[in-house]
Amino acid sequence: MPSPLIQKRTRIPLILLASLSLASPLLFAETPSPETTKSFSTYIEVAEARNNEELLARRNFLWPDTLPERERESTYRLLKRQQTIIRHSASCPSRDCNNIRGGLIHDWTAITFVPGVTLQQTLSALQDYDRDSDYYRPTVLRSKLLSREGNSFRVFLRLKETHVFTVVLDTEYEIQYLVIDSTHAASVSHSTRITEIENAGIPQERATAPKDNHGFLWRLNSYWRFHQADGGVYIQCNAISLTRDVPSGLGRLVAPFIENVPRESLDFTLVATREALLKKFATQHQIDAERKSP
Repeated sequence: MPSPLIQKRTRIPLILLASLSLASPLLFAETPSPETTKSFSTYIEVAEARNNEELLARRNFLWPDTLPERERESTYRLLKRQQTIIRHSASCPSRDCNNIRGGLIHDWTAITFVPGVTLQQTLSALQDYDRDSDYYRPTVLRSKLLSREGNSFRVFLRLKETHVFTVVLDTEYEIQYLVIDSTHAASVSHSTRITEIENAGIPQERATAPKDNHGFLWRLNSYWRFHQADGGVYIQCNAISLTRDVPSGLGRLVAPFIENVPRESLDFTLVATREALLKKFATQHQIDAERKSP
């Protein structure tokens, strides 16, 4: 499942809003250049090769397993307290290593733990894509399963992000699930279409022309892992996205959106996923527990 954008309102002085209005023509980024697209594709090839190798070898299935023993135990204790932990992916420990010509690659990994659910329950809920607009509102405004063939899905999501200004995107994804064994599963999601929408929700709504695209999200891939253990399911998501770079002279206005949203979006996605699963299955879990009690 793709990793959706989180809504976060930010107050800024009116003078900055005026500056943004005057500078808005400079924000247009059109579509990524061939060089930018090639750099992203190369980065993805390396990331997916590493992901496939780890899944095949069942090595380092969850990133806390790569930590020294004391730190690993501390991390799992935090997760069992229902905390979500997020970090730059190990392959890129800071945002500086992902600066490419004409764009930025954002690579974050987050993990959470959902007690009292099974792997099968987790997968069935996440594959119910028509419900994403319920699970992830207000970030996901609309959701629809376009098609399914076995463990392959095509999904539509309308996303909304408010961070100084509001951006609405119509997006589509191809998602493939892999059930490894009774306690391990994974999925890969690739965005296939991302279109910026103007005047969303009113009769004047329209898709922007390429020349009017702001470049706040050009590509979004996500790599999920699910491990049933310790009386619940660990859910890990690595989100890799491509956006425009920060325009010269407009960093104070645009940088918070471009640089902060990918991390905040992933954090929101994992927290919302955990809450949706707990809400969906908590009642049944409680009933089962009461039946087993003497």
